[in-house]
Amino acid sequence: MNFFISDAMAQGAAPGGGAEAFNWIFLIGMVVVFYFFLIRPQMKRQKQHQEMVGGLSKGDEVVTQGGILGKIVDVGENFITVEIAEKTQIKVQKQMVGQVMPKGTLKSS
Repeated sequence: MNFFISDAMAQGAAPGGGAEAFNWIFLIGMVVVFYFFLIRPQMKRQKQHQEMVGGLSKGDEVVTQGGILGKIVDVGENFITVEIAEKTQIKVQKQMVGQVMPKGTLKSS
């Protein structure tokens, strides 16, 4: 009896590869599920945000990701100037705009 090789392993592998095929199918299925439930929706949200940021213009009322509500008074290449109160303006990166609000939101708040 050899202590380095067991007797069962010395006889060779059993015929059939059904378990191997199942493992590959399961792995491919998991990749597909992750794509449709995680990756694809995230890419869609990112595309919508890029379109919204690209369409920002002077006079739009926006909410930043930090929760600041204001009106755009100047639009630059990377930054916008937002008026949050009378004679109070702040500079914010365009990417930090969370959403564009309907016109008149500032007057109602």
